[in-house]
Amino acid sequence: MKNKTTRIKELIEVLNRASEAYYAKDEEMMSNLEYDALYDELVRLEEETGLVFSNSPTVNVGYAAVDELPKEAHEKPMLSLGKTKDREELRAWLKGQKALLSWKLDGLTVVLTYQNGELVKGVTRGNGEVGEVITGNVKAFTNVPLKIPFEGDLVLRGEAVISYSDFEKINNDIQDDALKYKNPRNLCSGSVRQLSSEITAKRKVQFYAFALVKAEGIDFHNSVEKQFTFLKEQGFAVVDYKAVTEDTIVSAVASFAEQIREYDIPSDGLVLTLDDIAYGESLGMTAKFPRNAIAFKWADEIRETTLLSMEWSPSRTGLINPVAIFAPVELEGTTVSRASVHNLSILKELKLGIGDTIRVYKANMIIPQIAENLTGSGNLEIPDCCPVCKGATTIRKINDTEALFCMNAECEAKKIKAFSHFVSRDAMNIEGMSEATLEKFIAKGFIHDFSDIYHLERYRNEIVSMEGFGEKSYVNLMESINKTRNCALPSFINALGIANVGLATSKLLCKFYGYSLEKLMDAEAMQVSQIEGIGDVIAGGFCNYMQDKKNRDLLQKLAK
Repeated sequence: MKNKTTRIKELIEVLNRASEAYYAKDEEMMSNLEYDALYDELVRLEEETGLVFSNSPTVNVGYAAVDELPKEAHEKPMLSLGKTKDREELRAWLKGQKALLSWKLDGLTVVLTYQNGELVKGVTRGNGEVGEVITGNVKAFTNVPLKIPFEGDLVLRGEAVISYSDFEKINNDIQDDALKYKNPRNLCSGSVRQLSSEITAKRKVQFYAFALVKAEGIDFHNSVEKQFTFLKEQGFAVVDYKAVTEDTIVSAVASFAEQIREYDIPSDGLVLTLDDIAYGESLGMTAKFPRNAIAFKWADEIRETTLLSMEWSPSRTGLINPVAIFAPVELEGTTVSRASVHNLSILKELKLGIGDTIRVYKANMIIPQIAENLTGSGNLEIPDCCPVCKGATTIRKINDTEALFCMNAECEAKKIKAFSHFVSRDAMNIEGMSEATLEKFIAKGFIHDFSDIYHLERYRNEIVSMEGFGEKSYVNLMESINKTRNCALPSFINALGIANVGLATSKLLCKFYGYSLEKLMDAEAMQVSQIEGIGDVIAGGFCNYMQDKKNRDLLQKLAK
């Protein structure tokens, strides 16, 4: 009994710290898989011992919010849902009732209030009882109606989300790989809770309604589905759903499972809600869960395999990413043999070593991840030299996360990635200048810095005779290069690859300085940091770049 009590206390401490990081700081201490496993262990131990402490996450819903946004109590507490991974358990849960099966979207829950047909308030879920007022930011969401036909008091709940496609675009705009967002949920949570709605607007946050709390004077004939229809008529996007019964629930779950790989909105399961409002309310609730709905979590398909090697992949910022290479396994219908380990902190936590037996899965059925290391040899050596240039490496700590960097400013990998970024679509947009072509030109000495791209005519005869080239390819490439000689200034600034200065930030800078390269080159950090959406770190990095003599000489050459 003593050992079980000790373990319960350990689990409560770990899970509460994870909840604080997740709900209050937009950070993730552990994966959903790890959290669920520990949570289930805690539930089992509490049932076995009869011990349930007041600070247990099984009776507490969330964590206190900790920032400067105004706080407000919810009219009705927002509880978490009970969950299952068993499709047959879903069928049994229905007990002959009709229900609605919908996506469980993975973003930030928001409560909207309308009066006299106008949006008057938006509040985050917070800890379930008290949330943060984000009305200005909600008005910057891409699809929230500011005015609706219904003029009575209306309160609804929904999920604020950022699509995978928009997430990738935003991450591609961040130059420092170490500062890229881990997943759409983290980005969405930070975007929704901004103190400036201008930043929220740039993140393309969407809102999908999933519950109607109050609609003054409207009779929905005791049906949640009719509530959804009403919300659609008011102009709200409603979470995709299917009406199901005991006979159709299993096939409906299978239908959602088939869609998940192509579905652009992040989700982490499904929600089954009873359609009969009165019956659902009559069931009441536990200390933590309402009984009119249940969450279905995808049962992660996990495979054991052997870690064969660790690939160290350099980026143009110098960050060297660890990628695990393992014996191929079938996961969710595809063959998988590699997974990003993200950083050194995760690598060390997993105690990875060559030959280890690891368990891998696809997070939300999409992204390959290492779930755990069964043997934990920890024999993997962190390289002290870059795999490309053989220059020295160093370990840096960024936001409590350790990452490996190449110290050599002239590293070939950095060069190639930097040139690749320079010619990319959101930068100079030079068609036909692939990374493979850049590698050949750099190897032959045609290109040393960005300005050399605009003098490739010097090497016409050599380029035409190169394998894969010819007169036509050369002419097309030169035409593409010449088209960019008068490109838009924000694209040019983005192309330079200044740390954390992507296209969106470049546009802010250019607008502030009147689209003058000269003024940008003479910008001062204190002034730049005052621009809405640009902080001290970005301002300092930008001005340091502009004040560097080598960079100024390059800019002068490019401007000619």
